[in-house]
Amino acid sequence: MAAEGSSDSLSPLLQRLLGGVPLLAESPTHVLEVVGVLESYGEVLDAYSRNLIYQGEQQFLNPFPVFRFFNGDLNLGRLWRHLNHDRINFEYAEYCQKAMLWHGTGGLDAFLESERFAGICQQVVRLKQRHDPLLGLLSAVFPQFLPELIRSAATTHALGQFWRVMSDLFLDLARTHREGRITSIASIVEFVKMGLVAAAGLPIRYAVQLHGATVAILPEDAQLTFLMDVAVPYVEAVFLRGMPFLGTLSFNAQATQIPHDQGQFAYGALFADPLPTMGAGIPPSLLMQDMYRHLPPDLAAAYRSQGRGVVDIHVKICMSFQKAMFCVTNGAINGTMPHPLDDPDPRHQGANRDHCMGWLERLRQAQLTALPASGPETIRACHH
Repeated sequence: MAAEGSSDSLSPLLQRLLGGVPLLAESPTHVLEVVGVLESYGEVLDAYSRNLIYQGEQQFLNPFPVFRFFNGDLNLGRLWRHLNHDRINFEYAEYCQKAMLWHGTGGLDAFLESERFAGICQQVVRLKQRHDPLLGLLSAVFPQFLPELIRSAATTHALGQFWRVMSDLFLDLARTHREGRITSIASIVEFVKMGLVAAAGLPIRYAVQLHGATVAILPEDAQLTFLMDVAVPYVEAVFLRGMPFLGTLSFNAQATQIPHDQGQFAYGALFADPLPTMGAGIPPSLLMQDMYRHLPPDLAAAYRSQGRGVVDIHVKICMSFQKAMFCVTNGAINGTMPHPLDDPDPRHQGANRDHCMGWLERLRQAQLTALPASGPETIRACHH
């Protein structure tokens, strides 16, 4: 289970962050796991990104998006493989999109709740009403129906743009490692941090074609950017909060197993027990299956040689994935640090301390036991 934390127990982690030392302990095994699993994750995110962008642009307001996972390339072979589950699990990508939409944090959500966005929704509604009287009637009866679908489409496309950047970043990390320029956890965290910082100001924009007209759903003047408006809300929604997974908790209000405050949710990827339920939520088992299909040979061989081989492969991947996500979170913490770590100004040092402590308080009950390098230098399965 997730480790309970206290302020005292978080102090060593705080000192690591303020000292520029990675949260995840240095070890050759950790480097193998993190680089390998992020390479696999990069391949999967490439597929997720392409599909989400396709959905946002080509399936916009489609009332029955039955074939949305085919990227417009529907044929009997793909349909057969899809029905036999020989495919990427795009359901997990949709889980992440729903988590972002539902938790609604950061600049993207602020824009989606603004008067400016409400005006864009009305523009879309007017265009649709001219060509689809039934949809116009439905919108008149349920005035928030179409705006909610448009919010969902905007979140879908924005997440696709975010994952496009992260896919390229993780695949570049793997290439850099093969070239011998990435040899430690510290260099991995630094690579991720620099990638996030470099992409921080990338604009997030989204437009659709409707009956010959171009409508900017996320326009340029909204000034949405990659890091603060999408990346940080993604970490909040998917790494930290997540959504309660059916079968692990009671949804009965009297049982009080689920907090009333969404801000107190702790069901994200960093909190998950590595139980291979093959569901989309916690743990992200559908993602583990997708990553299993794309494991680099060296990590796949390491997994096969340890524990129960491929029998518990999803558990092993989940544990490695959590370590990798701690590194990504570490990079995000470092990349959003208010001031340089070597800044001598006591006020700036205090601001850095508060910044780090805010993150660590959120990670108080996360899988902190994944951080130390303990035992022999092997990849060990965790049996629950």
